[in-house]
Amino acid sequence: MTYTVLRILTWALGIVGSSLILPLVVAVWQGEKDMIPVFAIPMFVAWIVTVIFFIKGKEKPKIIGIQDAFVVVGAIWIAMCLYGAVPLYFSGCFKSVTDAVFESVSGFTTTGATVLSNIDALPKSVNVWRCQSHWLGGLGVVALAVAVLPLLGAGGFRLIKAETTGPEKAKFTGSITTTAKILWFVYLGFTALQTLLLWYSGLNPIDALCHAFSTLGTGGFSTRTASVGAFENPMAEWICVVFMLLASVSFVLYCKMFTGRISEVWKNSELRLFLVIVFGAILLIAGIERFHGLSFAGSIRDVCFQVSAVISSTGFSTNDYTKWVPASQMVIFFLFFIGGCSGSTAGGVKVIRWAILGKQFFNEMRHLIHPYEVFTLRVNGKSVREIYVSMAASFVFVYLLLVMVSAFISSIMGYDIFTSISVAASMVGNIGPSFGEFGPSGHYGNIPDFLKWWYSFVMLAGRLEIYTLLILIGGVRFNRGNTSMRKGAE
Repeated sequence: MTYTVLRILTWALGIVGSSLILPLVVAVWQGEKDMIPVFAIPMFVAWIVTVIFFIKGKEKPKIIGIQDAFVVVGAIWIAMCLYGAVPLYFSGCFKSVTDAVFESVSGFTTTGATVLSNIDALPKSVNVWRCQSHWLGGLGVVALAVAVLPLLGAGGFRLIKAETTGPEKAKFTGSITTTAKILWFVYLGFTALQTLLLWYSGLNPIDALCHAFSTLGTGGFSTRTASVGAFENPMAEWICVVFMLLASVSFVLYCKMFTGRISEVWKNSELRLFLVIVFGAILLIAGIERFHGLSFAGSIRDVCFQVSAVISSTGFSTNDYTKWVPASQMVIFFLFFIGGCSGSTAGGVKVIRWAILGKQFFNEMRHLIHPYEVFTLRVNGKSVREIYVSMAASFVFVYLLLVMVSAFISSIMGYDIFTSISVAASMVGNIGPSFGEFGPSGHYGNIPDFLKWWYSFVMLAGRLEIYTLLILIGGVRFNRGNTSMRKGAE
C-alpha cells in the first residue's frame, strides 16, 4: 500500500507540475526572463519523479480502502501546497518560506488570503500561478487525477469522496472516471466562458483569465491590490457576481441540467435554500443601507457583489464592507458560517447541513407537541436517514470548535476578540478577507510566523472538511466492526 500511496502522490504532483506550463508561457510571452527558471525547473523535476515512479514501479496499484483514501488525499494536498510554494519563494516576491507556503496554501484551498501588500507590482506569471492554484484546488486535483488516470479504478470514488466538499457525494454515471471527466468538462467550460466575457468587458486577456480562475475556484486572488474594484468596470463586476454564484452550486446539478434532468435540479432543497439566503441577504443589507441614507440604486451592485463574494467564499471586493453600518457588517459576518452548496467549489459549512439541522429542529418542536407521532425528515423530496442528522451535527460541532480554538490562539497573539473570531471563521471557511485590519483592504503579511503556519493548517483543514486532515495527522483507524456499521451512511 505504501507504494500505491507514493505512486498516486507522484501522479498528482505530475499533474500540478504540468500546470506550471501556463505561467511559464506567460513569463516567456511577457519577457519575464528571471521567472522562466522559477517555473521550468520545478516542472521538469515533477515530470522526472513521476516518470521514474511510473516506469520503475512493478507493483500494480491496489484498490484504495476507505481509511487509506483519507490518508492519500491528505498527503496529496499537503505535498501539493508545499510544491506550489516553490516557484513562489524562488520568484523573490515573498520574504520567507513561511510567506510562500501561506500564499500557496491559501491558493490551493481557495481561501484567497494574501501576505502581499502590493499585488500590482507582481510579475504577471506569478499572478497567473497564484490564481491558477485556486482553479486547481477548486474542483480538486484528486478529482482531476481520477479523470485523467483511470488506473485508479475502484479506489477513485473513495479518493473523490475524501476530497469533495459537502455530505452529498455520489456518482451520476456508471463510472467514477466518467463522472470526474464530465465535472471537469463543465468546470472548464464555465472558466472559458467567463474568461471570454471578462475580456469582452474590457479586461486584458491575462486579467480576464486570472479572475476567471479565481471566480470559478471561489478563491479571491486578484491581479490588483484593490481586487476587482480596481478596474472600475460595472460589467466585469456583474459577470463575476453571476459566476461566483454559479460556482457556489453543486456541479452535479449542472450535469443533470445539461442531460435534461431539469426537474431534479429545481427539486433540490439545498439550491432553493441557497437562493433564498443570497437574495434575502442582498435585500436586507440594501434595506439597511437605504435606511441609513444611502442610495438603494447606488449601493445595490456593491451589495450584490459582496454578498456573492462572501457566501461563495470567493473573497473578491469592490467595496470595503467594514465601512458599512454595523448591522450590514453583521449580516456579512453571518454569511461566513453558511457557505455554498455541497459539491461546489465554495467553502463554509455548506447549506445542506444547515438545511438538515433546520428541518430536524422543526421536527423536534413538532415531536414535543405530538410525542406519539413519527416525523420524517425530507430533503430533495426524499426521506433522509437519521445518520445524516448526526453527521451534519458532528461536523458543525467540529467546525465551530476549530473556529473557537483558532480564535483563542489569535487572541493569545494580541488580537481583539471580534478580529480573532472573524479571522478564524474566514480561515476555516476559506473566505479570505475578514474584519478589522484583515478586511478587504488589508493583508496577512504582518502577522507572526506561528499564526501563518497555524492558519495554513486551518485553511487546509477547512478545504478538506476537517476530518481528512485530522485522520491523516492523528493516524485514526477504525476496526472492521465500526466500519461496517457506517457503510450505510457512505
